[in-house]
Amino acid sequence: MYKKPAEEQVITRVRLPKGNEVMGVVQQRLGGSRMRVLCFDSKERICRIPGRLRRRLWVRDNDIVIIEPWEFGGDKKGDVLYKYRKIEVQFLKRKGYLKKIDEEF
Repeated sequence: MYKKPAEEQVITRVRLPKGNEVMGVVQQRLGGSRMRVLCFDSKERICRIPGRLRRRLWVRDNDIVIIEPWEFGGDKKGDVLYKYRKIEVQFLKRKGYLKKIDEEF
């Protein structure tokens, strides 16, 4: 099977943060499935990819992700739950969810 080009893909549903989840931008990869993420609540967290997602989720610098802050030390640490694909990021920008990215970057 082959992938469709980005312009032919149709977005059916885009995952949005719910509960205490926060969107953020990966600033730097630190190694060992850890990375520094600048969150949209204006906090910088050291986030990790949980074991159940470690082999399925490949994250690079400047990717848009959803993170879940930890209950203890939630201002400094968190888990990466989801990475947005390029077409989903374009959709979020069109709908106005990523206004903070345009202001900061």
